[in-house]
Amino acid sequence: GGGFSTVPAYLADIFGTKYVGAIHGRLLTAWSAAGIFGPVLVNYIREYQIEHGIARASAYNITMYILAGLLAIGFVCNWLVRPVSEKHHMKQEPVAAPPAAAVATKAAAANGPDVNPAIVALAWAAVWIPIGWGVWMTLSKAVVLFR
Repeated sequence: GGGFSTVPAYLADIFGTKYVGAIHGRLLTAWSAAGIFGPVLVNYIREYQIEHGIARASAYNITMYILAGLLAIGFVCNWLVRPVSEKHHMKQEPVAAPPAAAVATKAAAANGPDVNPAIVALAWAAVWIPIGWGVWMTLSKAVVLFR
């Protein structure tokens, strides 16, 4: 979980922030593919060894060496990655002052739109009724466990 949460910051440090979303998507796709094909590879190697006379108790020995080698290759690949040159990073561009009409419109919008309080109450009810029902069902079933 810790690695998963730090990946976007790591990618931004290495590649800059401009395309970090796209790069993160590709990384997650590769991670998902590894999650699917990794166990398939382990099972294939294990079954291959058992078919060729390796004892079941020793079937994972070579598999673990292969996986350790793949881990070392991944470490070297990660170690070889170098940060992208600063000239390719996004730069803060100066923002021009907004026209007076836009400032007036923004000030009017800051007061908020006129919203019917009944609609607000119905929206909150649409949120809290299912949550309340879920909490009630959870607590009523949990009470049975402690009787």
